[in-house]
Amino acid sequence: MRVLIIKPSSLGDVIQTLPVLDYLHQAAPGIEVDWVIEESLQELLAGHPLVSQLHPVPAARWRRHRFAVKTWRGISALQKTLCERAYDLVFDLQGDQVSGVISRFSGCADRLGFEREEVKEPLNTMCNTRLIPVRRQEFHNVDRALRMVSIPLAKDFRSMDLVSHLESSPEDEANAEALLATLADGLVFLFHHGTAQPTGAWSEKGWTELGREVLDRFHDASILLPCSTDAEREVACSIAAAVGPGCRVLDRLSLKGLVALLKKVDLVVGGDAGLVQMAAALGTPTVSFYRGTLAKRSAPRGDAHVALQSPMHCAGCLRDHCDKDAKCRDSIKVEAVLSAVLRLLAPSVG
Repeated sequence: MRVLIIKPSSLGDVIQTLPVLDYLHQAAPGIEVDWVIEESLQELLAGHPLVSQLHPVPAARWRRHRFAVKTWRGISALQKTLCERAYDLVFDLQGDQVSGVISRFSGCADRLGFEREEVKEPLNTMCNTRLIPVRRQEFHNVDRALRMVSIPLAKDFRSMDLVSHLESSPEDEANAEALLATLADGLVFLFHHGTAQPTGAWSEKGWTELGREVLDRFHDASILLPCSTDAEREVACSIAAAVGPGCRVLDRLSLKGLVALLKKVDLVVGGDAGLVQMAAALGTPTVSFYRGTLAKRSAPRGDAHVALQSPMHCAGCLRDHCDKDAKCRDSIKVEAVLSAVLRLLAPSVG
């Protein structure tokens, strides 16, 4: 059996979909699983032992320029490649118009997608042949994906022990070790202040106060601040300057470089972002907070993770921008984040 997963983005969503790979290989030994991935994220799944073939696409650009000649030429080229693979099943786990078109053009007769209430763009439902409802007990992103892929294979994912797998190269591992060797001997924290949307960020003041509190309690600790854009780097430098010695801004790392580093740090703090999901998939404890999104849908699960939800009545609004953004940021209290950090570290420092 050969199946196709369509889940191009985002980084966090792709990582939360990874248990699907383990499920498919356990439920159908010998299965071949291909994946349509955003070009900028293909490094994440390159060389993955459970993925037979990657199909990198500029999905973000296609969404912005849906009617451009270049877009449809690209989709046409992808169609030829997908049809040659002759899929038995296609799982559209993205739920937007572009993923629907990719599903429709895959040449597969059995294409599964979500019902209208669960997709980002209603036109998506016209492209898939089976529309899967989401039950209340499967509200979390991971369960939604597993629910869909389990329908045709008729094996309950809830009875299975499923893991996420992320690869890093020996060179990336060596670079991570070299970085850690330059730090003090105490705990290593990674504060991920960057987010895709303003409504997912925390205040610079909050990060600064948290950093000072952490270093005040753990004198030999180090705080690392990653950044992927010039704007994020500017904020990171400001936070590091305000926190003082012990807080360092990192050079931009590749995705596999981040995988190698996140395996080795002691705890990650961040909003609803891909690095938090990556850390959780690697078994690193996390403290995460949620404002424009809902923790019960996105937060890492398990005893090694603490999620904080904004108490604002409009939390989970999914808006990119909001006139109450400042108030919402302030609703995430430093004391609450610090308390979660100390709770997770209690066994290791007690």
